[in-house]
Amino acid sequence: MFDAFSTTEAFPMDSTQIRNVAIIAHVDHGKTTLVDQLLRQGGAFRENQVVSERVMDSMDLEREKGITIKAKNTAIIHEDHLVNIVDTPGHADFGAEVERVMKMVDGVLLLVDAYEGPQAQTRFVLKKALAAGLAPVIVINKVDRENARPEYVHDKVLELFLELEATEEQFNAPFLYASARDGWAALTLEDPRDSMAPLFKVVRESIPAPKVEEGDFRMLVSNIDWNDFVGRIAVGRILSGSVKQGQSIFALSDGEKPRKEKITKLFTFTGITTEDAPEGIAGDIVGLAGFQEIGIGDTLSMDPEAETLPFVAIDPPTIQMEFAVNDGPFAGREGKKVTSRQIRERLIRETQSNISIKVEDGTDGGSFRVTARGAMQISVLLETMRREGYEVLVSRPTVVFKEDEDGKKLEPFETLWIELPDGDLGGILEMINRRKGMVVGMDHHNSGVTVQAEIPTRGIIGLETDLVNLTSGTGVMSHLFLEYRPFVGVIDLRLTGTLVSMDQGDVMAYALDTLQQRGRLFVAPGEEVYGGQVVGENPRKNDLPVNPTKAKQLDNMRSSGDGKGIQLSPPVRFSLERALEYIAPDELVEVTPAAIRLRKRILDANERRKAEKKGTAGL
Repeated sequence: MFDAFSTTEAFPMDSTQIRNVAIIAHVDHGKTTLVDQLLRQGGAFRENQVVSERVMDSMDLEREKGITIKAKNTAIIHEDHLVNIVDTPGHADFGAEVERVMKMVDGVLLLVDAYEGPQAQTRFVLKKALAAGLAPVIVINKVDRENARPEYVHDKVLELFLELEATEEQFNAPFLYASARDGWAALTLEDPRDSMAPLFKVVRESIPAPKVEEGDFRMLVSNIDWNDFVGRIAVGRILSGSVKQGQSIFALSDGEKPRKEKITKLFTFTGITTEDAPEGIAGDIVGLAGFQEIGIGDTLSMDPEAETLPFVAIDPPTIQMEFAVNDGPFAGREGKKVTSRQIRERLIRETQSNISIKVEDGTDGGSFRVTARGAMQISVLLETMRREGYEVLVSRPTVVFKEDEDGKKLEPFETLWIELPDGDLGGILEMINRRKGMVVGMDHHNSGVTVQAEIPTRGIIGLETDLVNLTSGTGVMSHLFLEYRPFVGVIDLRLTGTLVSMDQGDVMAYALDTLQQRGRLFVAPGEEVYGGQVVGENPRKNDLPVNPTKAKQLDNMRSSGDGKGIQLSPPVRFSLERALEYIAPDELVEVTPAAIRLRKRILDANERRKAEKKGTAGL
């Protein structure tokens, strides 16, 4: 976001000409595409400018996965109004990104798919927005699809507003129908479909101007960004007064002394770039640089004695994973950053810009406990780290347990929604039951069936992959944290064992030809493996030691054609998310810039057997 600056004459305005709005939607409902069209039609690009699709998804991972991971700001000047737009993530694991931007905006653009209707993440964020008193504008997107059902979705959104106890003004929010892909929005389904002008008009008229408080400059830091030239950048909305480049201000944190800081750079947003501005006025969203230390939720003020501003409460993390230094035989071969100090510094840096992630030191010097909202959030962090050159070992996700007043063990439960074809209903009900879930609602409709269940968070780990396999990719699931309930006992999710390598060396096709009769393979001929590495899946529930490096013995009786007729099935290749879901408690995922390997915690087979007898193999 702050990689490029430009300096232009500031747009003259007061706070009544500013509109601050966040776009919220479930993943893949067309949110980033809508922002693209607003930027294009708002004049953010030159006519001859070559612009990629989904320009707001600036991270490589966002483009690859097709989802928004970090909340980002942009601004459009339209008919003498400055519209600040915050593009927020649609996946529940990145909900903290959405929660904290609520303090920056005065209204929300709720984007809903014309077929799927409001989903779990929509419900979660809308609840936060309505409770904060924000003014909503509802956009039913993708109405040009063959299976669109805009009237049904319209009613479902109103039902959701009632369920979330919206005020009368919020319940009477304007509806628009749109196709973000084709670049049009309309007040009714019969209106002309030519541009986004109706949406701009509704935003100007329905979203209130920011409330400006009396007094000197004050700002709540809602986001942190980084630039190689100026360092940390605090992003937030100016609540009162104004601030100029070069001024000295105070950074206030709860329980700490005020820190005097000088503003070295002041940025405002225009299109997909930031502009170096001389002054920021009340109501506008700006970026300020010049801080040695600054955190999300800090208050910036001219007065060192000012009270700190209240920050939005973030829902607690429910998933925990262990990060450790890579101690395998291949440690240091593929990555440059391998020490515990480097890993610790990187994790601490992540917590400063991602407030829903918490890091604690583990039981020994080389391990760390990382808690987060979900496995997807941690896998995105891991994928980012491996691209930065880190090597790390990671455990299977576990949930964060608590105890009640009587000392009884409690675990997190989630509300689960699954949409799938009728023919797959039996399989998913069996899957939910096996994972200790309880079905609380079922809705049959033209496109299939929607199942609502309450399920332990442990039961959701790996469920999405199983759902995709069961429904051949047609099933859709979403989930939302519900509450802590009494522990429901062991959930056995993996019904298979593993094939574990006994030796180190290059994998031989001759050895794999025999092994593939025992189970599915995870490695191919020519790859290097080590003792204790998981090289395949055993259909039975025990671990089987194997030697994939065994070569055929040469003798003078062998013909020249021997061994050339071996036909091997393609090996199973794990994505990072799938590998984390697949491993057992006594296994780890080795993540390096070049590979993702599955291995046992204890590599030595004899030590592993001793640990199994003591019952400490998975500790």
